[in-house]
Amino acid sequence: MKKSFLMCTAAFLAATTLLAGCTGGSGSGGSSQAGGSETGNKAAAGGGSVYYLNFKPEADEQWQELAALYTKETGVPVKVITAASGQYEPTLKSEIAKTDAPTLFQVNGPVRLAVWKDYCYDLAGSDILKELTNEDFLLKDGEKVMAVPYVVETYGIIYNKELLKKAGYSQEDIKGFNDFKKVVEDITKRKNELKFSAFTSAGMDKSSDWRFKTHLANLPIYYEYKKDNIDNTKAIKGTYLDNYRQIWDLYINNSTVSPAVISTKTADDATAEFVTGQAVFYQNGTWAYNDITDIGDDNLGMLPIYIGVDGEDKQGLCTGTENYWCVNKNSKPEDIQATLDFMNWCVTSETGVKALCGAENSLPSGASGMGFVIPFKKNLESSNPLVNIANEYVEKGYVPVSWTFSTMPSENWKNGVGSALTAYAADQSDSKWEDVVKAFVEGWKTEAEASKTE
Repeated sequence: MKKSFLMCTAAFLAATTLLAGCTGGSGSGGSSQAGGSETGNKAAAGGGSVYYLNFKPEADEQWQELAALYTKETGVPVKVITAASGQYEPTLKSEIAKTDAPTLFQVNGPVRLAVWKDYCYDLAGSDILKELTNEDFLLKDGEKVMAVPYVVETYGIIYNKELLKKAGYSQEDIKGFNDFKKVVEDITKRKNELKFSAFTSAGMDKSSDWRFKTHLANLPIYYEYKKDNIDNTKAIKGTYLDNYRQIWDLYINNSTVSPAVISTKTADDATAEFVTGQAVFYQNGTWAYNDITDIGDDNLGMLPIYIGVDGEDKQGLCTGTENYWCVNKNSKPEDIQATLDFMNWCVTSETGVKALCGAENSLPSGASGMGFVIPFKKNLESSNPLVNIANEYVEKGYVPVSWTFSTMPSENWKNGVGSALTAYAADQSDSKWEDVVKAFVEGWKTEAEASKTE
């Protein structure tokens, strides 16, 4: 049914020039509908329109402006609705059933493509495919091209260089989990003297829990897949869950807050703690740059997420995508054409490319671009230091960690793991960790079975 996700990520990384992305922006949920270049003439003449169901709340502002600019240039109406954080799947299920359904939507990888493939228009031969830097990026169903990625991203442990230096360390002192644990626990011992903590709060509020139930959980999945030489499974074994436990213990027991209160802590809390110098380490990705610029570009570093696996001294950052565009094949033909034209314009026009991956003030309104690294020929050079750090890891031969979390069986599975992690933080007993293992392993099998009936 699918292209191997691990192969897709490897292809991303082989084309290292893609990691020369741009700075990011932020926004809030909403919608816009406004209403020609040669790109849009075909759709405008045919009466077509576009409805994009956007996955990224932080990029809503830019998508609203981009939609209006496209309509002004081409005469083609473009509506953008942005799903709330963590609510994309239920929003898509609701919207796709409507008469005025999205013409353009998103899947996060092969697992969700299996659910939505019957709605996907075959993109083979479309103009946007000619702009890709590598066709291995695509998700396919046999010979049919079901989805095209539109952004490549990287995450790890962002750190404040000045604070790390004040603690008496540098990145050279951290080559694996044991080194990292030593540094983190030493900072905690001297917390009152140093006047800062090791980690920002590991918030398990909905705005933040994805960093741990999804992004951190990627590591034990990645290493299990690597050990077993697979790229997907209906029954995860949990081979590296002890490693997951030790990195989670490190996060929650060496942070700005007590482990017992992380259920109330938000993404904004963690960001503020990092920006105001309350903590050295902050797990997040290249997309977070615009929110942390106040600490200064030269002060930003990024470490791999070490969990104590053999050979991790050669491990790089977590790089990949969970952002694939799909066109709704059930839309009117003129709307399908309008949507194909809009997608292509986004990755080829000066306006579209600046909006997707431009730096500060790249949009006519003065707003920043979305900060994306796009896997297309017109990707821009980056002014985002986190992207450049990711590039350096690849250039130095460190092995990037694939985004295997796109194979997680469902949002319900993530929520089950997140709830168990939160309960364990409040009571760090073996029995509570067994609940995490149960949610991870048994929950995976249950949700994988349930997905067959979706």
